[in-house]
Amino acid sequence: MFALTACSQAPTASIVIYGKVWTGDTAHPAATAIAVAGDTILAVGDSAEVARWVGTGTEVIHTAGLVTPGFTDGHTHFIDGGAQLGQLDLRDAHSTDEFIRRIAAYARTQPKGTWILGGNWDHEWWPGAPLPTRQMIDSVTPDNPVFIDRLDGHMGLANSAALRLARVTRDTVAPEGGVIVRDVRGEPTGIFKDNAKDIIYRAIPALTPEQEDSAALHAEHYAASLGVTSVAHVSAGWGDYEAYRRLAAKGLSVTRVTVFPPLQWWHAVADTIARNGRGDAWVHLQGVKGYIDGSLGSTTALLYGTYLDDPHSHGQQLSSTAELRAWITSADSAGLQVAVHAIGDSANGLILTIYDEVAKAHGPRDRRFRIEHAQHLNDAEIAAIAHQHVIASMQPYHAIDDGRWAFKRLDAARLRGTYAFRSLLDSGAVLAFGSDWTVATIDPLWGVYAAVTRRTLDDKNPGGWLPAQKITVDEALRAYTMGDAYALFREHELGSLTPGKLADIAVIDRDLLTMPAESLAHARVAVTIAGGKVVFRR
Repeated sequence: MFALTACSQAPTASIVIYGKVWTGDTAHPAATAIAVAGDTILAVGDSAEVARWVGTGTEVIHTAGLVTPGFTDGHTHFIDGGAQLGQLDLRDAHSTDEFIRRIAAYARTQPKGTWILGGNWDHEWWPGAPLPTRQMIDSVTPDNPVFIDRLDGHMGLANSAALRLARVTRDTVAPEGGVIVRDVRGEPTGIFKDNAKDIIYRAIPALTPEQEDSAALHAEHYAASLGVTSVAHVSAGWGDYEAYRRLAAKGLSVTRVTVFPPLQWWHAVADTIARNGRGDAWVHLQGVKGYIDGSLGSTTALLYGTYLDDPHSHGQQLSSTAELRAWITSADSAGLQVAVHAIGDSANGLILTIYDEVAKAHGPRDRRFRIEHAQHLNDAEIAAIAHQHVIASMQPYHAIDDGRWAFKRLDAARLRGTYAFRSLLDSGAVLAFGSDWTVATIDPLWGVYAAVTRRTLDDKNPGGWLPAQKITVDEALRAYTMGDAYALFREHELGSLTPGKLADIAVIDRDLLTMPAESLAHARVAVTIAGGKVVFRR
């Protein structure tokens, strides 16, 4: 039994939960009951002992499943996710015919002139994996401009109406770090990759503050329904940050949000923190997030070698080495935490080199540099992540998605270090798990399933894709709780069911620790508690 207080006259708990408890606290890993008072965990221990905190006003919850800390998602595009809940969703369009048919059906529901956004299409589901073109969808979207993302967010498809509004012609030049795909005549096909997407984005009307607030609120309640009580919103705009602050000021927050604006904004972020502080328990301004490369699915991840299916390409470097070094040096000098997107092996090698240079130049401190994704690593990079105490912020669901087709891009030798969860943990590195929502589902139970089984979504790897990199349920839960709390400098208030920490709790309908691994994704969150309040009940 361990409790916040040892007073003789015990306070009354607002909530008591009885059931199997996975605490995430290595000193007290298991319990059978937990008591909450206000927004704080009061006691964790034996059910008979915790019963002393039950009073007439206590809500008592019983579960035959598992109680865990509320999940943290360490990498989201959270307001985009909230907005996309009401947008076109093509994630499971498994043929070009279905792709076109669903766009046509959605377009018929939209007012003339309204932009059609969202998408999340994946051409790897289609026979021959052709990239779509604007001509495929022009006839079914005559009255609406369209810009719909591939699910990885690193390329999108625009129709001809969107190209006209963005003033794109055959003479439009792609910016550095971007690609405009063209046909044999040199005409844009409608596919824009990475930095070239900005050409279309500039033509799309920005969300109003009211729309941002609505998207944020939808995202928070959707996350709560999946047991997610904290998220990191990376690449967040100032409008996103202000939307979270408005919700918190109105007492509407149900998700704790840690915000990482773009790396190149480091000065404005540092000034804001100096002026207003980092925030409160609900909205926290922590650091900045940059990009080195694109994605493997869009053939823009930065590689040492070339792509098997595009032997002329090593991928794309989205920010120059000089820019990255200057921004990271300045952000670190300002005391900001730095997180950088790196997917390809060359991108990971580059960011590790820059991190090492900056840390040595500025001297020791608890900086907790992060690599977002860290998808394709060689042995030296795995060792360097651990040695340099860099946090591997990874998204396990991507492994069971990419595993369907990654062999077309990379040979077996390079795939050996793909989503290297086991190797990273064995090296002593910190894993912090997330989803990259909207790229993948924000449901952490799918992430646990992916990390434990590595069974690809096409069911062609029942024993697991690259099975040597599997980890245990306990390790996956830790990456979604204490790993993320540490990665956000919030381990003293979040990440484990420890007396005195904030009462963020997920009650799951099954025991993840004993159920068959292949069924993990079928578990559901029954109750979510954030800040000591029930914010979701199934």
